Amino acid sequence: QVQLVESGGGLVQAGGSLRLSCAASGRTFSNYHIGWFRQAPDKEREFVAAVSWNGRSTYYADSVKGRFTISRDSAKNMVYLQMNSLKPEDSAVYYCAARPRPGTYSDPYEYDYGGQGTQVTVSS
Repeated sequence: QVQLVESGGGLVQAGGSLRLSCAASGRTFSNYHIGWFRQAPDKEREFVAAVSWNGRSTYYADSVKGRFTISRDSAKNMVYLQMNSLKPEDSAVYYCAARPRPGTYSDPYEYDYGGQGTQVTVSS
């Protein structure tokens, strides 16, 4: 069992930065692959980034490549999403999710656990 809590969202101007955090509880967190997803009003949840259980592999949506960086500190049971050069279209609720198996990192339905989300709003 893994419990996830996101934080770090807020209101920022276009071009600014935010760092989202995903705090996990559970003994086997270090065995889980972690993904970040986002959902804007009236839109489907979309993949943002993912990191493998050991932190050696990372994956990004084309829309955030070069601007966002995912990282994890398994000793602290934390995963981070550094977001730079933010755009208004990045505005959404951001969720982290966990899965014990590799596979299609971009599919939110392949994740077993998810948090409640944190709101990110980017003003133009």
